[in-house]
Amino acid sequence: MATVKEQVGEALLGTTQEPQPSQQTKAIFMKHAVKDEQSDEYYLGENEFIDAVAPEREDYHKIKRFQYGILFQVADRKRTGKVTLQDWSNFENLLAKPDAEYEIAFRLFDVEGTGLVKFDDFQKIYNAEKGDNSLPFDWSSEWAKLYIGAKDKRHTMTYPQFSQMLRGLQGERVRQAFLYFDKNNDGYIEPEEFQRIIMATAQHKLSDHLLDNLHTLCNISAGSKISYANVRAFQNMIQQMDMVELIIRNAASKSGDGKITRTDFLNEAARISRFNLYTPMEADILFHFAGLDEPSGRLGMTDFARVLDPSWHTTYELGSGAIADVGQKAFSRTKNFLHDILESVHHFALGSLAGAFGAFMVYPIDLVKTRMQNQRSSRVGEMLYKNSLDCAKKVIKNEGPRGLYSGVFPQLIGVAPEKAIKLTVNDLVRGKFTDKSTGKIWWPWEVFAGGAAGGCQVIFTNPLEIVKIRLQVQGEVSKTVEGVPKRSAIWIIKNLGLVGLYKGASACLLRDVPFSAIYFPTYSHLKRDFFGESPTKSLGVLQMLTAGAIAGMPAAYLTTPCDVIKTRLQVEARKGETQYTSLRHAAKTIYQQEGFKAFFKGGPARIMRSSPQFGFTLAGYEVLQKTFPMPGSAEHEAQKVQTEPGVGLAEATAPLPYLRSRNALKIILDLDENFGRPKLPQARTWSGIPGFGGKGLA
Repeated sequence: MATVKEQVGEALLGTTQEPQPSQQTKAIFMKHAVKDEQSDEYYLGENEFIDAVAPEREDYHKIKRFQYGILFQVADRKRTGKVTLQDWSNFENLLAKPDAEYEIAFRLFDVEGTGLVKFDDFQKIYNAEKGDNSLPFDWSSEWAKLYIGAKDKRHTMTYPQFSQMLRGLQGERVRQAFLYFDKNNDGYIEPEEFQRIIMATAQHKLSDHLLDNLHTLCNISAGSKISYANVRAFQNMIQQMDMVELIIRNAASKSGDGKITRTDFLNEAARISRFNLYTPMEADILFHFAGLDEPSGRLGMTDFARVLDPSWHTTYELGSGAIADVGQKAFSRTKNFLHDILESVHHFALGSLAGAFGAFMVYPIDLVKTRMQNQRSSRVGEMLYKNSLDCAKKVIKNEGPRGLYSGVFPQLIGVAPEKAIKLTVNDLVRGKFTDKSTGKIWWPWEVFAGGAAGGCQVIFTNPLEIVKIRLQVQGEVSKTVEGVPKRSAIWIIKNLGLVGLYKGASACLLRDVPFSAIYFPTYSHLKRDFFGESPTKSLGVLQMLTAGAIAGMPAAYLTTPCDVIKTRLQVEARKGETQYTSLRHAAKTIYQQEGFKAFFKGGPARIMRSSPQFGFTLAGYEVLQKTFPMPGSAEHEAQKVQTEPGVGLAEATAPLPYLRSRNALKIILDLDENFGRPKLPQARTWSGIPGFGGKGLA
């Protein structure tokens, strides 16, 4: 029985105990199962099975949803058209195997369940699934004989033999298709024929950009036709996509602008590849397809993504189709404009939450900092606090623990829009000056973006600061001066008026602009250069907190003099104290009466406050952005389509059983792209629409 402590911990932090596999399996099954009225047993039909096994967030752009019905044939071991709970449990267990993809394909053809595939069974299923217009394949070829024997000596295939045959099948299909189109045996085919070959053999694995431009392969050589050497080079490139991308990324990281040439690629390939060297033709093909819109020959990752990323779409699907008329284009522009506004609102909301969280976490330190900065040493008996620690102790002693949070509510109300403006402006300005193709930004623009963010926040910062500071110091005034009433935030605002709320605004600008100009670029470079953040590596919360805290140290300490001047200008002067009239007057008076060291009063407390505050704020901001991405943003789309890792050598985020289901279908579709496609009734083929050049169904 769990202790009270454990129960409270689970309530606050949640439980990490995973459900038992049997319970989870049954829960998924029962969620989609239907009841057999005759036997009162629950089962999955093909449609229910697809609902249970198909990835929820897949866009089905490459592998269609109905093709997941192929897996139903594997799960339905008794060929009854029903998958029982036991069948489903067996299938789930099968997906957990490390080689599940190939074993699923094997079981599809192991009709008798003996662990052997008979060629007759294999050919029967293959002929039933392939389309009427599929490219011919000769199972009596020399290649096929090596795996299944000659026509009069066919033998059964074990699981390892069958898997290895599938591994090399796509290459043989391409070779036979080339020979089929090469009627005069001169070693050349037409571009359209090459396109048909690749569409029939690898459509489910390649990007739309590649598929749409296959016919242009003829342009890498002088003639207008495509040779077998071209075809083999193309095939080698697509089979080595993962390695190709690694080489490209390594080469791009060494380039100043993130772009590389064909020479850079081959040089980097020589450094990385141990057993596989790329031929000049293979490099030409890669740069040809990636550089169709970039004739300079210097290509970035966005250019290569169109070739490397199988989930890359040529166009976005916009309801009924592509935008064509003027009205739709106008709506598209309006939609983009509204999306920009909504995106800013989204950033603002997340920044507000993150800012309030960061401010609350370090507010006691901020109160100590303010009181230390306001302490004047020009008169005897004025020194209330020896140091920051002594200040904190005396606040607790004289005002209680709640005294450390004097003025916290106005701070939380004001800091939300303040931090939101800072984060939003920095994001927007950085976005405008970032090279979209490389993701890099020139460091002066980083400084400018940070400074602009700091400047824009002052409209909220100054009123917030002056109210907060007066609330923070009135506790000590009430202990040292008799008869001083305790004022509320509303009273202070009414007493100051609109103009008074912006007293010391110049000092606030002088502090916030350089602070943000130092802070944001430092934070960005710490994440990227020290912690190694990249498109393929995301940082944890602890790393982001550390980067934020470190970045805040120089930013906070170097701007302390401006913060001291701002505090002195904004605090209501006591009887007998100098009333500062301007920025220059305050700086001059402080220096004359208290010396240069006075400008760094509260510096340690400011570091202790600002560093963790911005660490908490930015870490919270980034966590919120990942948790609640803007609908329609790249992050949101990435969450919607989780089954493909996409460009970047990033791992896919979908559960492993979903990934193995999808990968098994890729292997099966290497046999023929029509596997799993619904068939018309026998002897009824589509011939067109009567009256429109067709004869209806035969």
